[in-house]
Amino acid sequence: MKKRIMINLKRQMKHSLIVCMLFFVMSSFAQDKKWTLRECVDHALENNISIKQSGLDLELSELSKKGAIGNFLPTLSASGSHSWNIGLNQNITTGLLENQTTQFTSIGLSSNVPIYSGLRNINQLHRANLEILASQYRLSDMKDDISLLVANSFLQILFNKEQLKVQKAQYEVTNQELKRGIELVEAGVLPEGDVLELKATLASQEQQIVNAENSILLSKINLAQTLLIDDYQNFDIVEVEYNVPLTTVLSQPSKVIIEKAKENRYDLKIAEASVKLADYDLKLAKGSLQPTLSAFYGYNTRASYSDRILGVDRIPDGTNTTIGFVEGTGEAVLSPNFTSTSIIGGPDALLDQFSINDGHSFGLSLNIPIFNGFSLKNNVKRNSINLERSKNQLEQANLDLETEVYQALNDSKGALKAYEAALKTIDAREEAFNYSRERYNIGLLNSFDLSQSQARFEQAQSDVVRTKYDYIFKLKVLEFYFGIPITNLD
Repeated sequence: MKKRIMINLKRQMKHSLIVCMLFFVMSSFAQDKKWTLRECVDHALENNISIKQSGLDLELSELSKKGAIGNFLPTLSASGSHSWNIGLNQNITTGLLENQTTQFTSIGLSSNVPIYSGLRNINQLHRANLEILASQYRLSDMKDDISLLVANSFLQILFNKEQLKVQKAQYEVTNQELKRGIELVEAGVLPEGDVLELKATLASQEQQIVNAENSILLSKINLAQTLLIDDYQNFDIVEVEYNVPLTTVLSQPSKVIIEKAKENRYDLKIAEASVKLADYDLKLAKGSLQPTLSAFYGYNTRASYSDRILGVDRIPDGTNTTIGFVEGTGEAVLSPNFTSTSIIGGPDALLDQFSINDGHSFGLSLNIPIFNGFSLKNNVKRNSINLERSKNQLEQANLDLETEVYQALNDSKGALKAYEAALKTIDAREEAFNYSRERYNIGLLNSFDLSQSQARFEQAQSDVVRTKYDYIFKLKVLEFYFGIPITNLD
């Protein structure tokens, strides 16, 4: 028995150990999760609130289409009522007014079929289809904007991490120079003040490292908030070394890029859809000035719960009435008097009453608008103005798109030149810094001049990183207008 208990305890301990190991591995995996640009974009497109709102707008547009289709169908409605009348009413059996309660039930059906409504139903359906298309354009445009925002935030994190690497590398260089400076001071080659200058430089670089780490954290938080991720501390991205991409877009004529942008950008398509929507709104407004014709049909029946008079029962009351005399004898001719009593019965069966009392009505209804306080004409004029406004907005959207393409093209070319200049500068700064360090090591240069040379070299390194990622993003914006997905950073 004791042996069996020990075996069970060992099994439980083994099971608990496996569970703990799995939990540890899963926790480590969750903390080590690093997001790629594709994963960030996909997650944002799936969870972003603005995109969800645009998706709901699309669903509303689809519901509007169902409503437009329903306008072509006949309407059918049923009605029913049961009433109690309490108070002074005429008693049908006595003919007298009495305080009583009567009940009635009525049911009915009605239908209306539109025949002509100024083509408003057809125009409304066309408008609904166009509204769905416009909502799809707005949703796609929102996704493009979010993709650009995520890509920019992603590249900003990479840029900040590269800056941190530069700061740490320079810190190590300064630290080595400090150690070398202490040796030279002890050897009497350099004054002690040079070591103090190097220590001040080292402290300044420590501060720059802290600032770079804070910049990385803030850029991570910014991207995590865009992705609706709450775990800011464990959120991180894959550190990919993006080289400056080769592209043929910069060599393309601006007109070619503009035409490509008109084919791919949704903001221009949205403006075109707005013009068409405004045109259908004008047609709908004009249709309200025309007569409408519809057919109707109605059926109704009723039933009562009151008693009925089935007939009259005549009973002699024992008295007579003289109605004449016998000629010659003068004897009176008498006629008996009768008392009339109504024969009262209960109400007929409900189904019988519904069958007896039913009725039908049908016909055509014509409505001709004549005067309505200028509201219809004002509505037509208002929609005409909106149509012209939409046309102006479309023209402005074309101009804005051309301006954006020219701006993106010039920004990309300028960023490339800045990057190429930064590469030339860093070569010269590195050579100058190496020369200054050699002179410092033999005591021909003081620490202040060495720090100045090193600071210029650090700035050149930072400029290379900054211009590199600035060029990558601006190039991706230009390629985005050209129809190349934002996630293609290779």
